[in-house]
Amino acid sequence: MSDAVAKRTQAKQAPSGRPAELADLLDGRRITPMLRQFLDVKQEVPDALLFFRMGDFYELFFEDAVIAAEVAGLTLTARDKSGDNPIPMAGVPHHAVKGYIQKLIDQGHKVAICDQLEDPKLARGIVKRGITQVITPGVILDPDDLDARAANYLVALWADGDVTGLACIDVSTGEFRATELAPAGLSAELARLAPAEVVFAEEGWAEAELDEVLLGLTSRRAPVPDHAFDHESAVVELCELYGLRDLSGLGLDELPRAVQAAGAILHYLRAARLSALRHIRRVEAYRVEQFMVLDEATRRNLELYRTMAEGRRSGSLLGLLDRAVTGMGSRRIRQWIGAPLLQVGAITDRHRAVAILVEQGGLREQVRERLKLVQDIERLAGKVSAGRATPRDLGALRQSLQQVPALDVLLDRADTRELVVFAPLPALSDLREDLEEVLVDEPPAVLKDGGVVRAGFDRDLDELTRLTRDGKGSLAKLEADEREATGISSLKVRYNRVFGYYIEVTRANLAAVPERYIRKQTLANAERYFTPELKEFEAKVLGADERRMALETELFTQLRERVADRCRDLTGLAERLAAVDAISAFAELAVRHGYVQPDMDGSRRLVIEAGRHPVIERMKLGERFVPNDTTLDPEQQLLIVSGPNMAGKSTVMRQVALIVLMAQAGSFVPATSAHIGVVDRIFTRVGASDNIARGQSTFMVEMAETANILAHATDRSLAILDEIGRGTSTYDGVAIAWSVAEYIADTLRCRTMFATHYHELAELARTRDHVVNVNIAVSEMGGRVIFLRRLRPGSASRSYGIAVAKLAGLPPAVVDRAREVLGNLEDGPGDEPRLARSKDHPMAPKAQLSLFGDRTAVLKSELMAVDPDRLTPLEALTVLADLKRMAEGL
Repeated sequence: MSDAVAKRTQAKQAPSGRPAELADLLDGRRITPMLRQFLDVKQEVPDALLFFRMGDFYELFFEDAVIAAEVAGLTLTARDKSGDNPIPMAGVPHHAVKGYIQKLIDQGHKVAICDQLEDPKLARGIVKRGITQVITPGVILDPDDLDARAANYLVALWADGDVTGLACIDVSTGEFRATELAPAGLSAELARLAPAEVVFAEEGWAEAELDEVLLGLTSRRAPVPDHAFDHESAVVELCELYGLRDLSGLGLDELPRAVQAAGAILHYLRAARLSALRHIRRVEAYRVEQFMVLDEATRRNLELYRTMAEGRRSGSLLGLLDRAVTGMGSRRIRQWIGAPLLQVGAITDRHRAVAILVEQGGLREQVRERLKLVQDIERLAGKVSAGRATPRDLGALRQSLQQVPALDVLLDRADTRELVVFAPLPALSDLREDLEEVLVDEPPAVLKDGGVVRAGFDRDLDELTRLTRDGKGSLAKLEADEREATGISSLKVRYNRVFGYYIEVTRANLAAVPERYIRKQTLANAERYFTPELKEFEAKVLGADERRMALETELFTQLRERVADRCRDLTGLAERLAAVDAISAFAELAVRHGYVQPDMDGSRRLVIEAGRHPVIERMKLGERFVPNDTTLDPEQQLLIVSGPNMAGKSTVMRQVALIVLMAQAGSFVPATSAHIGVVDRIFTRVGASDNIARGQSTFMVEMAETANILAHATDRSLAILDEIGRGTSTYDGVAIAWSVAEYIADTLRCRTMFATHYHELAELARTRDHVVNVNIAVSEMGGRVIFLRRLRPGSASRSYGIAVAKLAGLPPAVVDRAREVLGNLEDGPGDEPRLARSKDHPMAPKAQLSLFGDRTAVLKSELMAVDPDRLTPLEALTVLADLKRMAEGL
């Protein structure tokens, strides 16, 4: 919304009783009664773009028209063009309005629909109009307007001291949850929810504070009056919604701020004219401590939902894991990935459920085939609750309910019923039978098309349908009789809504028209007539057809209401089916890609044999993916990972993090075997990027993310750090990297993989038993680097940076000069070149700490780290060449 509109919507009242800016709009303009009605309605929703129904069009005026024309591509015109101050105007046909509204919503705008509330033919004076719907990014009910695979959260925030209340609702599915959390965890939770819209108290948040917590999110911001967060009002709202006397049964007694946030959400929905909330499930109290914590940087670096480079779903972890066959299942998988479990028992139960469907291939296939016939019950229930479900929507619900008995029979086994996810499904057979009894086999898309109610359901409707059908047959007979009586073979008996039934005769046959024909309309090439008999026929048929449509509409509306009364039963069933779909998807993935069930416990051990990166191994990169073993435990708590760029350090580290995350989400994992002690948080510090919005350089972002890890990691966390300290000078970088690694090893004791090009860090392993050097094996033959992709013990002796630069295509002259400069650097201690200078020169090398210069100790450390029994012949030759090269420098 433009600044001008934003100012208008926040204006104080003018003496006239209208907002001051609206009063300005009237200045010098001729305002008709219709425009005055528009302005009156606009006052109810000053921050929304008002679509004002006028006949077959929706019109926008003033600034609303300017914005809609710019954003949605409408044609901007003007009303009262002859005046000095014409009124901007834009319109769209009512049948095409949906697409234009969606464009505006996608750009974060709020839209209000003002419809005609009475038949214009029966209206006295100006037609009565009123707002029937308010649509915002977080208040969308139509599944066609949403991504079927992702939730669409509306979030409310209430800050009170050191605690923030948060409530989130997906209006389209009825999911409703609330919690309280410390400000430090707010950004991570918002990153997990990725809300479409955030409601906040306009006086309760400083703009800078809101910028801080919402930075990086595209959420629309919706300020509301502070009284919307009133605790007493919130309690009343929630009790009325669920028919309760108090909130004791909701688990919110100790979460007053969460109650306030939940109440504000309901207040916002009422203001959006969404009064039908029968599908909203009971608000669920939760704690972020129940799930693995993944901050925004970790979600981005691990590419959980989108790739970092292109922002695509394909190529992300979710893009790989989502093999669900329903939208409900896809949303559940996304939810599980974003909030992995911490309780060993709950994790193991999911694994056991997956294992059953892995081992029973026939059962898995049958379950998935049945689920393919299930529509998105969650979102269909939302449309039903709001009174917007079409006959076809109810037909989709019927088809979905028809699959439940067969699914329940499939899952009725001794090895499945002991698991909660496979517990008996609520059949809702009475609701299914009601839908089967009323609806035809293939309901039409819209009610006005007719033919919705099954023959035999209602005797009166059947009679009216017979009269309508017989009347049409009589019409054909009447046409044949008139042709025979007049001798006019081209004579037609037709109907339209304006003129009703008529007899049409071309001009060439007018001489044969009998005197009993009464002229009705003259056309260029024909005349239209009627007769008393035709008029009588019209009254009979049209009356029957109108009564049939009215009765059919009444019967359908009654059916929709009965379904709406069962919306919470439907969403409960949908929740169960979503979990079954997600489990079956994990099983399908495990079978397809050879994943294994991990062993889970509460220890601090993490042992992965032949682990693979789940996404990269599926890519066609022109080489075989090399699996790797990884062990992290109290005796091997910090791995210093060295090796050249492009060798695969980042891949190996990320695959460890992804395997842990997948396991705790309930999936099998890409490995030969895996033993995983539950991880409470995963941290990643990977890649180089700046943050212009926060005024942070690449190095500042790196340090901020590192500081977050050091502040919040526990001994049960997993940290993945790549190239700490590389954004500054070499000495500064080495010092920071050394200090960070030392702090992790001595104080935090979290399981850590620490990738670095600073070979000096290998010295940490000499003084601490729980620090271990590993490196990614490479070989250099004839000046050509071969990446072996194998994680092996010991520290890399060099970085091969110049060889990688050569591979990248740097000019030969640049590569040769780089080798020359490298030789100068390596001849002197530290990173300063030993040029021709006296010992008194200010740039002359200074004495270094032994850890930077004791190459003999490094050589010994490398040699002791070699395990000959684990080396392939090629790797053995590579190690020997590396050791020889190191010895030559002594």
